[in-house]
Amino acid sequence: MRFPPKVVLCGLALAAPICVAQADFTVHAEPVGLALRDPAIVKALSAIDASRIDQTIETLVRFGTRNTLSSMSENLPAGTGVQAAADWIAAEFERISAGCGGCLEVKRDRFVADPAAAAGSPWAGRIPKPTRLTNVYAILRGSAPAQAKRMYLVTGHYDSRNSNVLDADGIAPGANDDASGVAVSLECARALSQLKFPATVVFVAVAGEEQGLVGSGHLARLAKDEGWQLEAVLNNDIVGGNTTPGDKFQLKDRVRVFSEGVPVAATPEQARRIRAVGGENDSPSRQVARFMQSVAHGYFPESSANSFDAFLVARPDRYLRGGDHSSFNREGFAAVRLTEWREDFNHQHQNVVHPAAGSGDPVLGDLKEFVDVNYVAKVARLNAATLGALAASPGEPVKVGIATEKLENGTTLHWEAAPGAVAKYEVLWRETTDSDWQFMQVVTPSGTGAPVTITVPVSKDNVIFGVRAVDAAGHQGLVVVP
Repeated sequence: MRFPPKVVLCGLALAAPICVAQADFTVHAEPVGLALRDPAIVKALSAIDASRIDQTIETLVRFGTRNTLSSMSENLPAGTGVQAAADWIAAEFERISAGCGGCLEVKRDRFVADPAAAAGSPWAGRIPKPTRLTNVYAILRGSAPAQAKRMYLVTGHYDSRNSNVLDADGIAPGANDDASGVAVSLECARALSQLKFPATVVFVAVAGEEQGLVGSGHLARLAKDEGWQLEAVLNNDIVGGNTTPGDKFQLKDRVRVFSEGVPVAATPEQARRIRAVGGENDSPSRQVARFMQSVAHGYFPESSANSFDAFLVARPDRYLRGGDHSSFNREGFAAVRLTEWREDFNHQHQNVVHPAAGSGDPVLGDLKEFVDVNYVAKVARLNAATLGALAASPGEPVKVGIATEKLENGTTLHWEAAPGAVAKYEVLWRETTDSDWQFMQVVTPSGTGAPVTITVPVSKDNVIFGVRAVDAAGHQGLVVVP
């Protein structure tokens, strides 16, 4: 398929015709559409319930502490501590599975973190002795054999901490950080278990985040070693919409989505190529973030009563902070972090303190009273809509490339078929200074699954190209940049 050549637009003035050349990348270009608003996914989102989120967070807070080190403590009352929390989360996944006829495979990733075997590790100083950790996850297997290997994962961390990260016994409610993220994983499982998708969705609660991303690091390595085809990881950490009386700057109509630019797992040669072609804004993680924003605009538009936006931040995380998505990034997976708009650090990593009345001092501690469960429900719906849209899509085209063997003003792109039932491909492009896709052209595949090669009269020097697959219903896959 070829685009028409560059055209010249002429209009009549009083004295003489005025002709204005049009840039090649705007000629016969179609606007880029939002993610499909799938009615089945919309219906499933109604299962996400703020009152149940409230109960989930309350239950997790009642474990007293969920500090990872409490798994080895002998001083805690029965039914408290991080291991009791892990048992409860696993039971919740089992309960959800029972409601869908056993559709979820509930698993535990158990291991011992031994500081003696991790000298020099970022977490070695935060785990003073060999400590049991358990990641809990549930798998909703894809229904299409050819596509079930594709996996999309949502996670939050269920461990908590107070001012002293080594305090295994002291109260550490962890309501926002990160019972809110665990509630998102559970609600996504509850909503999406009602549906069948060609691809696989994984719902996760990890431990050891506060000790240095230990649990997610182990799970990410497990995923790498077992060959999981993880195409997107959504990490929800501090998504409680902190509500501090008098705070006029918290925004409840959006959630921040952080994503890496140059992949941390890129080899030196890959990083050199990324810099050479100006691809610093086009990592796979950045494509996941853009996809989530497209889902937000499609499912929760500004004009609707349930408006909610994904506010993209083009950096891996906040200053001085880190999250479990980074563990997956280090293993080469596309992963993003979701965090509320404005954090109150009096309600994170603090011992619980209720000051004397009239003192003017703030309440300290990560208490449930500062969590807005209606906000958490909005974040959960955005996550579930994104996971559902991805799992319903035909996946990503493979080996997307761009020909650079000669100097020319056109561009030749080539790729191999996506794994799903592709009705069309969309070739997208944007100006190099623009943050999101501006233009597209539809390419109809042959129907045989053969590789595709097209040449377009648009200079690759002036734009960034991408390709995505779309099925007959309109489900879009992630954009792949050549």
